[in-house]
Amino acid sequence: MRIVLISGIVFVHIPFDTDSSPFIGTYGLFDWLRVFLRDSLFRVGVPCLSAISGYLLFRHGTTKLDYGKTVRRKAKTVLLPFLLWNGAFFLFVLVLQSRGIGDGYLPDLSNASPRTLTTMLFAIDGAPINLPLYFLRDLFVCILLSPVLAFLISRFPLSTLTVLLLLAAVPVSLGLVLRNSILFSFSFGIYLSLYRVDLTIIDRYAELIGPAFLALAALMATGAYLTGPELPLWLEITRNTMVLVGIPGFWALSAIFIRSRLGRGLAGTGGLSFWVFCAHYPLLFCLWVLWNRGGSDTYPIFYLFAAAITLMVLPLTNGMARSALPSFYNLLTGSRTRARIETKVVAECPQSASKQKVNS
Repeated sequence: MRIVLISGIVFVHIPFDTDSSPFIGTYGLFDWLRVFLRDSLFRVGVPCLSAISGYLLFRHGTTKLDYGKTVRRKAKTVLLPFLLWNGAFFLFVLVLQSRGIGDGYLPDLSNASPRTLTTMLFAIDGAPINLPLYFLRDLFVCILLSPVLAFLISRFPLSTLTVLLLLAAVPVSLGLVLRNSILFSFSFGIYLSLYRVDLTIIDRYAELIGPAFLALAALMATGAYLTGPELPLWLEITRNTMVLVGIPGFWALSAIFIRSRLGRGLAGTGGLSFWVFCAHYPLLFCLWVLWNRGGSDTYPIFYLFAAAITLMVLPLTNGMARSALPSFYNLLTGSRTRARIETKVVAECPQSASKQKVNS
């Protein structure tokens, strides 16, 4: 699931400006498709990823969780990659801006306030300069809160999930996390794990649930396309709720996809998904700057080329880095190369894939 979700997140972050906004409707169906991918279908990516993380963290129950050891391990696999990737992109942008390149695309770092700089570097109270990495920041906060969340889920599961769902749906900042939805989805994963919910039940009805989720995402995209970019409050709440409801919907789609040869092949990609997640935003930024310096105004060409180049170049650079600098590669990917060995079971035993696809 992770590589598919993260490949979809690439489409969420393909840049555009006011003249190429999909909500203008210049390119008709193509613009609707952009809204469908960006503002609807793949918005479920981060909630799904955080639910997977919560599920795996408590897959052996609460009694076997060594909190201190877990925090130290997650500091290495989540926090350290965040600091390395975000810090590298921060320095890269600083160098570009000092030479007059990329001005106007990101805040001017040379004249930014100390608070803005610390936020861009460490995401203390706002998004980091490598925007998608806010998820790693929020995920680490959830890991720090995991004993409290697990206690509440074990004692008051329905009331806890209901409160967290309401907080996720309503756009109100809590100050702890940048996106409230991660508290619900992470806790939902804990719930599934602690109560040993048989997720393969969804697989039996995947042919119904998957298409129903796609239809819901298309309906949501149509509403956003007609009213965006500033969504009315009721539609924003609906979208926030829809992306959380989309967790089982995307699971159903993965249950269908894993049966294919391509799906089983993607399940064994190991650290590639994390590499794509951390590196795609800087690459898209560079492509956008180069495109605008070229002077072309045919946005669909940029959109298609940016997606194709990103999804081709990043697997190549992932393989090169893994081969040339394995130790540094492990730091950048949080030592996730072991997943490649584990997921071979899925490829070799497709009949058990639905039970193990969360680990891939």
